[in-house]
Amino acid sequence: MANQVYRIVTDRMIRLLEQGTVPWRKPWAGGPTQWPKNLVSGQQYRGINVFLLSAAGFESPWWLTYKQAQQRGGHVRKGEESSVVVFYKDWDTGKTDDDGKPVRVPVLRYYRVFNVAQCEGFEYSRPDLPERDFRPIERCESVVSGMPKRPAIEHGEARAYYRPSTDTVNMPRAALFESDAAHYSVLFHELTHSTGHRSRLDRTGITRAAAFGSAEYSREELIAEMGAAFLCGHCGIHTHTIENSAAYIDSWLGRLRRDPKLVVQAASKAQAAADFILG
Repeated sequence: MANQVYRIVTDRMIRLLEQGTVPWRKPWAGGPTQWPKNLVSGQQYRGINVFLLSAAGFESPWWLTYKQAQQRGGHVRKGEESSVVVFYKDWDTGKTDDDGKPVRVPVLRYYRVFNVAQCEGFEYSRPDLPERDFRPIERCESVVSGMPKRPAIEHGEARAYYRPSTDTVNMPRAALFESDAAHYSVLFHELTHSTGHRSRLDRTGITRAAAFGSAEYSREELIAEMGAAFLCGHCGIHTHTIENSAAYIDSWLGRLRRDPKLVVQAASKAQAAADFILG
């Protein structure tokens, strides 16, 4: 079952990339209030679900199941295509550990949802899209300054990178970027890398040397791209990070085909990195 879910998600991501749509490129153009949420519970979707639902292209952030639409007195319009939401559910193995406690393992499951724009027959709130201004940049500063165990940020060179051996991030001067948003998106990319340090989340893509273009290197770059996208979404700014790593997309497509678990696992690690940075 889990392999089936991985394949469903991966096939969806591959189709989007082959069509020229980078799912994590601009999913939050309306700011953090526009992150996809369940209409009934109000809960925000997390991990890979953010990308899957945002890439569907609907203006409204609200989603619900077919049954939830009926429970609200409405229905999904005929012919509408559903979107997939994945989640982990504990499964009882029927075994016990040394202390006699039941052994449970997380198993990946999925269900299907529809955007409210695909439904009719019930009312829902339509949030106003906030106008873009420079206030989101203040949130960026707050995120950077509030990061726990933050590495030193230096401006010694006109290039961006994270160096695990010294636990430092180097950034070009902000004035060299095409926009303030581009500066913060690149900084978020490098800070996501830094969460892999042994003193933080101890991620193998950082703690072990990986050759350029290798599977481990590509996996870590994908985590950093997604992590930066999560943080840009949190701050309400447009994410530019994927444009700086366009050369990786072809290799990602190949690796996604060979390893259907990669995109789900990378998104999970990216969410953990963003959560760490946000404290």
